[in-house]
Amino acid sequence: MTEIETSVRLDKWLWAARFFKTRAIASHAISGGKVHLDGQRAKASRLVKIDDCYEISRGQDRLQVIVLKLAQRRASATIAQTLYRETQPSIERREREAELRKLAALQRPVRDTRPSKQERRKIHHFTRKT
Repeated sequence: MTEIETSVRLDKWLWAARFFKTRAIASHAISGGKVHLDGQRAKASRLVKIDDCYEISRGQDRLQVIVLKLAQRRASATIAQTLYRETQPSIERREREAELRKLAALQRPVRDTRPSKQERRKIHHFTRKT
């Protein structure tokens, strides 16, 4: 991290910034259309530049981040957080969606016990795809 990085592949930077656990997962997410640069799908081999704005989809979250620094190697989480800055609208949207998910979870019925063998067979019979 002491040397100044001039160019880094997108999959390597996403891995170094700890958006994905492995570089292979980062590359797979990019090829699957989960990472966009200015509204356009990006490629894993694309070189990351400072001040690029990426939209990253991870699970149910959509993050919009601006690149502040480049890194080739994965470091601690505190150092990784200095590589990017999440935009304010992205933070607000993510918090709002998390709150909606919590409220939706509270409305779902909760069972006190696991289903019995008979109930489980009914569930399998009902959900089986034939």
